Amino acid sequence: MTTAETTLEQRAGQFVRRLDVAVVRDYGVVIAFIGLFITLSVASNVFFTSANMKNLAFQTAPIGIMAVGGTLVFIGGGFDLSVGAVSAFAGIIAAKTFTGTGIGLWGSLIIGVLAGLGCGIANGLLVTLGRVNAFIATLATAIVINGIAQVITNGNLVSVEQERFTSLGLGTAGGIQHPVYVWLGVALVAGFLLWLTKFGRYVYAAGGNAEAARLAGVRVNVVRASTFAISGTCAGIAGVILVSEVSTAQWDANRGIEFDVITAIVLGGVSLLGGEGAIWRAVLGAIFLQTIGNGFNLLGTSTQWQYVIKGAILATAVSLDAWARRRRA
Repeated sequence: MTTAETTLEQRAGQFVRRLDVAVVRDYGVVIAFIGLFITLSVASNVFFTSANMKNLAFQTAPIGIMAVGGTLVFIGGGFDLSVGAVSAFAGIIAAKTFTGTGIGLWGSLIIGVLAGLGCGIANGLLVTLGRVNAFIATLATAIVINGIAQVITNGNLVSVEQERFTSLGLGTAGGIQHPVYVWLGVALVAGFLLWLTKFGRYVYAAGGNAEAARLAGVRVNVVRASTFAISGTCAGIAGVILVSEVSTAQWDANRGIEFDVITAIVLGGVSLLGGEGAIWRAVLGAIFLQTIGNGFNLLGTSTQWQYVIKGAILATAVSLDAWARRRRA
């Protein structure tokens, strides 16, 4: 075999490997979701109905919103474990502002979202200027934020008795709940930023090869800090939606939700090592994850098994990510 033929064969092999990786990363969640959707549609007469589809979207919205923000962090080479604490804190701030001031409903909700933004900025500064590992930094800030929330509430519930406080969380337009529209809007804005702006290209560059990005003139720390700020904002939005749904805020209300968010992101094919991913896949990952819970409830399956399935899905998704990187190498 000539040198030219050998080189051609090597390039063909590389192309096939990259094609395999692309299919797994881009469409693995799509194929899995279609399979799950068909299975549940056959197994339950209630699953594929208009009412249940609306309910599924409504249930997924808060996690989906946080997954959108977290996707930017992951692609930029970061990690965020604080979204559960941030969302609960934002809900507390919104509820206490509404009950304790005359700002009004939307002003209170905006202040709650701004609280989430502030927490996100703190995360970004700690990771970039403080040079603390993102996993440790966001774990630490989650603990601090939970502590501050307990101090503010004295460990008690913050209840809002006025019915109009539920306008955002339980209101509908065209038969669809408001949180679904908020989720759609957040996803579209984030998708636009990621795919059609210079900032999005910088996020991919910062996560793919930070040193090369710096040499190319990208302000990596600014980009990464911005992704944490966006994630905090998304957690704040999800937090005010959740508190608006139940009219009650509590410091540990959303404990553990960060693991569902991370699972949704990774399930959507967003790489844990940064530089790869897409908003639409994270959105689909969130829907896939919530569909499991929805289907289990409709089929009367034990709730405990949901945790087993979610853990297995997360382990599988991370393993596929590692496999994809090895295949591409």
